[in-house]
Amino acid sequence: MMPTGHASAPPTLPAGRRAVLYALRRRGEGTAEQLARQLGMTVSGARQHLGALVENGLVEATEMPTTAPRRGRRTLLYSATPAADSLFPKTYAELTNELLGYLADADADMLNDLFAKRREHRIAAAQARLAPKRGLGAKVAELTRILDEDGYLATAEKLSPGVWCISEHNCAIWAVAQRYGQACTSEIEFIRAVLPEASVERILHMVAGAPRCAYEIRAAKV
Repeated sequence: MMPTGHASAPPTLPAGRRAVLYALRRRGEGTAEQLARQLGMTVSGARQHLGALVENGLVEATEMPTTAPRRGRRTLLYSATPAADSLFPKTYAELTNELLGYLADADADMLNDLFAKRREHRIAAAQARLAPKRGLGAKVAELTRILDEDGYLATAEKLSPGVWCISEHNCAIWAVAQRYGQACTSEIEFIRAVLPEASVERILHMVAGAPRCAYEIRAAKV
């Protein structure tokens, strides 16, 4: 199996910790005491959740300034960090499909052109990275890294001399792919375009019910 740099996934949070993070986001900032009152939990429980969130880099704590002499425990003010943004609800998939639906109703050809432009942009960017690579194996490895960075959780395996398999264990545009076949067509056309010295066949397809998408890359016979 070829090593690739996988895109880091946001941590899965226990319900209590997630509730604290959401409450903090709604407030903007707050102390453990304020969050405990808001959520109906003990202050020690709120501190425990906040401490774990700080350790995960999802929350930052700053000491509240005070003019009075400090006695006992210092008062910390907590706020969510940019790293926590991916854990809050998003409706990108729904919005994307809604907008694509309007476009398809207005002009189906324009919808096809939109997918084609996305594909051409990806091809140009990938070709720039693959150009310095020598040999099909090196190019497959670099393409796998590109797909992985794009959110596809991609891996590559050499099956036999001149034959590789690239697997996408996650579909980064799953909601769109389920509705618009152009997304899947564009993906295999992208891979074929950046590996012109090989034949590329899709052997597994998530939309068809497979656990992943997989592409067989076979060096063209000279």
